[in-house]
Parts: sequence; structure tokens; C-alpha cells
Amino acid sequence: MRTKVTKAIFPVAGLGTRFLPATKSVPKEIMTLVDRPLVQYAIDEARAAGIKEFIFVTSRGKGALEDYFDNAPQLEQELRRKGKTELLELLKSTDMDSGEIAYMRQHRPLGLGHAVWCARRLIGNEPFAVILPDDIIAAEKPCLAQMVEAFAETQGNIVAAMEVPPEKASSYGILDIKEDMGRIVSTKGMVEKPALGEAPSNLAVIGRYILTPKVLQKLNKKRTGAGGEIQLTDAIADARDSGEEVYGFRFEGQRFDCGSKSGYLQATVAFALARDDLRDDLWTFLNDLVHAEKAAQ
Repeated sequence: MRTKVTKAIFPVAGLGTRFLPATKSVPKEIMTLVDRPLVQYAIDEARAAGIKEFIFVTSRGKGALEDYFDNAPQLEQELRRKGKTELLELLKSTDMDSGEIAYMRQHRPLGLGHAVWCARRLIGNEPFAVILPDDIIAAEKPCLAQMVEAFAETQGNIVAAMEVPPEKASSYGILDIKEDMGRIVSTKGMVEKPALGEAPSNLAVIGRYILTPKVLQKLNKKRTGAGGEIQLTDAIADARDSGEEVYGFRFEGQRFDCGSKSGYLQATVAFALARDDLRDDLWTFLNDLVHAEKAAQ
């Protein structure tokens, strides 16, 4: 019997220190990319993939994140009174129905694997997705939807993967490839943040996963790995060593690392240029900026 993926975990407990001082009072996940919070892109991607239950692993100071998905009766009433129906519909699209979203607390920052483990009781014995909102992927078909289709075919653990320059491999979990089948690769292992020159390939894991309950069982060991943290990639590798298949999936689309300032700025420009209402003014500004810089040289 083939099992559908209907639950997704969103690990959002991080402090966002790379974006201080903004994140002193604003959770990084609701910082806006053009005019939508980062987390909204993740939610929309999950919905497009058929996800019905959304599990957020949070920490102290994330109240604004929880409020974002709640109803805003006063604001809705004001928009309705002013006849701003388009904005009202946009606002309603961010609401989450009662029972559709759940919040779990990660009391100590023990790593991504630990954050996923915190949601274990809500996952039960089902396959599940993990989405890292820092990774924004611009794609014609949302990345997770692509992966759900691949999971329907393989019924094995699947991690989103992309090629990275060898000198950057030490910043990622890297796949040890058994067989390269194009979009899908079977693996014989995963290495978290390998030392320079020791990466088994240049195919890096990024923030989209579809995992089986076996991975949660492996996380129960709470084994620490790179950086002294409980690494999700270690648990996936352990599941692979126990006989479960683990596949890398080369997704179609462009990934932006919005956990870094440069990636966040690149995504802002790229997503703004994709908007009909913003493209012309932004192109003019960017062209003027480039010409002014060249003239100054």
C-alpha cells in the first residue's frame, strides 16, 4: 500500500543571530521577502504538495510567528469597511484553520535532528516532510510537490539535493552516491559537513526532506554529530544503514539561502523582478546603479 505524505515539520526554533539586530524582536521566519514572510513561502509550498497538517517546532520569543497565522478580526473589519476586498482576500489566505497547525517547543538548541525529534508524537507511524523556511526555492512546480511525486515512485527517504562547488561542500550534508539515475540518485551514505577535500561527492542536501518513521526511531538515540549537535543527516544515514533506501532528488528550480544576508538580498531581487508590478521600476534602478558604478570607476 502506497502512503501519502500529509504532515510537515517546520523547524523554526533558531535565534536568527546572522540577522541581528532585526531578529532581536522579529523572528527571522517572518522577515519579509518582497511582501510575504519567509514562512509563508514554505507554507504555500507545503499546501501545493498536499500537506494537511503543519507542525512548527519553535522556541521562546516566537509569539509573533504564531500570531501571524491567526485571524486578525480588527484588521479584516477595517479592510471590509474600506472596500479593500483584494487585500482582504490576501489577508485571509494567510489564516490557518483550527487544528491545521500545531506548535512544539524545542527548549534547548540541540540541532536540526533534535528539532525534528520534538515533533515525533504528532507524526506517529507515517512518512512526513521537513521544510526549512530559510531555503526558498523558486520553481514552476514547487520543490516539495516534485519530491512527493518522487516519493510515490520510490517509497523511500528522499532529500532534496543540488550540486555545489567542492570548496563549499564542507558547509552541507553531502551524499555518497551509489547509483546516479538522473533526477533521482540512490545513496550508500551521507556525510555531514565533511572536511575540505573529503566530500564523497558535490551533491549537497538542502532544506527539503521526505522521511519515514524509521528516521524518528534513529533520532531517539539522540546521538550527537558535527558541531556537537543531533544531526538529521546522521539519523537518515543510520536509517540507510539499517536497510532503508535513501534517495537524493535533483529538483528543478533555483534555491536561495535566506539564512544568509547575501542569499536573502539575492532572493529579494529575484522575486521582485518576477513581479509585474515591481519589475520595471527595479530594473531601471538596478541599471542606473550599475551605470553609475561604472562611471565612477
